[in-house]
Amino acid sequence: MIEASRLMTGQPTAGQGYELQAIAAVVIGGGSLRGGAGSVVGTLIGAFIMGLLSNGSDLLGISPYVQQALIGAVIILAVLLDELRKRNAGIRGGLLNR
Repeated sequence: MIEASRLMTGQPTAGQGYELQAIAAVVIGGGSLRGGAGSVVGTLIGAFIMGLLSNGSDLLGISPYVQQALIGAVIILAVLLDELRKRNAGIRGGLLNR
């Protein structure tokens, strides 16, 4: 929307390539890839972290290809942490229900 307002025209391919950043922002913000968890505030925090990561990489002169790999690694790390958190909660919940 911001780009369309600046250019005074709509481009059908304006958002192409932002899928990875959108998924990364949601996952980093606490949203689960399995669904059922997440918040708007968490997604905004995830988007802020993604912006810091991207801007910092640009300032350090890191290649865009390496940036994509870095974002992928952050997504994998966030998913692993989410899975570990859910497993620990399941173990605790199972012990408490006995």
